[in-house]
Amino acid sequence: MQAETGAVQTGRAIRLAERRDAAAVAGLWNGMIRDSLSTFTTDEKTPEDITALIATRADAFWVAEDSGQVMGFVTYGSFRGGPGYGATVEHSIVLADAAQGQGLGRGLMTRAVEAAAAQGHHVMVAAISSANPGAVTFHEKLGFAQVGRMPEVGRKHGQWLDLILMQKTLSAS
Repeated sequence: MQAETGAVQTGRAIRLAERRDAAAVAGLWNGMIRDSLSTFTTDEKTPEDITALIATRADAFWVAEDSGQVMGFVTYGSFRGGPGYGATVEHSIVLADAAQGQGLGRGLMTRAVEAAAAQGHHVMVAAISSANPGAVTFHEKLGFAQVGRMPEVGRKHGQWLDLILMQKTLSAS
């Protein structure tokens, strides 16, 4: 599949992820896993894990680049198992600290939302840690609405964490 490129600013691009991005994506994701409460998992990703994910989500995984360096990524996949959920996807987005506030997150999410809608998906879900209020604000600005809060369903670094569920309807049908 040919890489899709869309310029965000001079020297910056959003494109489909490739195998060569696996180590950089793993590094970004693992930093968030180790150093934050933004995800409840403590299981780090290997470059091999990311390579497999890129292969299975060839049309649902993008990276944001700045001067050839991966500064963030977005991907989406099934929300839950079973055919009744087939039109609903859940996404993950991670940005390097240096990329915050520069429009790369918005660019990544715009690409993911447009692609998911074009693929016939009806709803995109964001599952956000209560320790990450900036992510709630970010998603609200992109048209996601808070639809639920599950108190103390996550535990990490000795803290109970709420899970905030947000969603955006992508299509009218």
